[in-house]
Amino acid sequence: MNLYIYYVIFALILLSGSVATFMIGLSRKNRDGDQTYFQKTGVKWVRLTALYVVSIAAGLLALLAYIHYSA
Repeated sequence: MNLYIYYVIFALILLSGSVATFMIGLSRKNRDGDQTYFQKTGVKWVRLTALYVVSIAAGLLALLAYIHYSA
């Protein structure tokens, strides 16, 4: 089996998670329902970015370990 398929699967999961995050964050319900949603956005972006960095690093490490030990 071609090992690049794992990279494609990982990229698809990452992209779908990113798109879903933006869709939820920019939804009409969030904009209209919570007037304070767009306050202190810098802190929210830092937290979200840190979460993605940690998740991506952990996912890549798990993927590389799986590929290395399954071969």
